[in-house]
Amino acid sequence: MSSTQPVLYLPHGGGPMPLLGEPSHQELVAFLQQLPQRLGQPKAILLISAHWETAQPTLTSAPQPALFYDYYGFPPESYSITYPAPGDPALAQQIADLLRSAGFDPQLDGQRGFDHGMFIPLKLLFPTAQIPVVQLSLLQSLDPAAHIALGKALAPLREQGVLIIGSGMSFHNMHAFFHTADSEQGRWAREFDQWLIQSCCDPQLSAAQREQRLAHWQEAPHARYSHPREEHLLPLQVCFGAALATSAEAVFHGQVLGKTVVAFLWS
Repeated sequence: MSSTQPVLYLPHGGGPMPLLGEPSHQELVAFLQQLPQRLGQPKAILLISAHWETAQPTLTSAPQPALFYDYYGFPPESYSITYPAPGDPALAQQIADLLRSAGFDPQLDGQRGFDHGMFIPLKLLFPTAQIPVVQLSLLQSLDPAAHIALGKALAPLREQGVLIIGSGMSFHNMHAFFHTADSEQGRWAREFDQWLIQSCCDPQLSAAQREQRLAHWQEAPHARYSHPREEHLLPLQVCFGAALATSAEAVFHGQVLGKTVVAFLWS
C-alpha cells in the first residue's frame, strides 16, 4: 500500500460561515467532516491559502502561529475561534530548500499567523489541531504557470507524509453568489464549473493538455465571471503541480452561497 499522501483542493466557504451553522454551508461542512476517512492521518500539512499573497513564496515558520481573523462584520464568536495547531519550523525550512532548488526565492515568516483559509476548513477536517501545519503564500504575480511550477517543486513532500491542501473556491465572484441557478449568470457559472472538472478529471486528456488548460484558465468559458480576480483559483494550480499533472477526482460538487463549487482530490 502506497504511503504517498494525496493532494486536496477544497472550497473553504465564506469567512467563518462554515463554523456558524449558516444554512448554505451545511453541505460543505458535512463533506469536510467525513473526508478524513479518505485522507488518513498525515504527519504534517502544507496549506496554500487564497488569503495570503507575497512577492516571493513565503512560509509560516513560527513554532506556534497565532490565528489571524482576516474577515470583517461577523458575529463576536467569529473572533474567538481557536485552532491551536503547531507550526513546524524544520518543515518550513525544508520546503524553502525545495523551492530554492526549483529557482524560487522563498522567504520564512516567523510572525504571520494562520489565516481563515487555514483554520476554518482544518477545524472541520482535523478538529483536534494536533497535526503540524505550515502555510505557503500565493505569488502576487498571480501567474498560473508559476503556481503550477511551485506545486511541482512541492511534490516530494508527499512521500514524506505531508498532506498538501489548496484552500480557495472554484467559483469566487462576490457580487454573483446569489444569482439563481436558472438565470443566465447561473448558466455561465455552470459552464466554467464543467470546464474545470473536465480539465482536472477527464482521463482522455493528457497531462500536458491538462497543464495547458490550467495555465491558460482565462480562456475557459466565463472565466472572468467566475473569477474576477483569481486568488481563490490559484491554490488549485499549486495542487495540480504537486500532483504532477495526474487526473483528479471531484470529491465534492455541491452548493455554497447559491453556487456550485468543487473539491478535487489527487490520490
